[in-house]
Amino acid sequence: MENDSAAVWKALADPSRRRLLDLLRDGPRTTGQLCEEFGDVTRFAVMKHLRVLEGAGLVVVKRRGRERINHLNAVPLRLIYERWISPYQDVWAGRTARLARRAASTHTKGDTR
Repeated sequence: MENDSAAVWKALADPSRRRLLDLLRDGPRTTGQLCEEFGDVTRFAVMKHLRVLEGAGLVVVKRRGRERINHLNAVPLRLIYERWISPYQDVWAGRTARLARRAASTHTKGDTR
């Protein structure tokens, strides 16, 4: 699992790959459609990024004739969320709530109206 997680983090490290995932979040797209969104990047480069995403399990490719239909697989993202974000979310939410209560109590005590 940790090795899979490393591949996902590596894939997410590149802004072009994150952009591809954002595009796929709206629905499956052919490789050609994705390339059209990257006017400043070669088709070869987009396909290289897609291979990294596919290797990390973030993209699933289905073939329809000569077309490659790319689908987002959000499961690896969810696993990272559950492992790395969710546990800390409660800690920070609690700290933020305590800070808000303290700020409100200080403001009320110092209110001279």
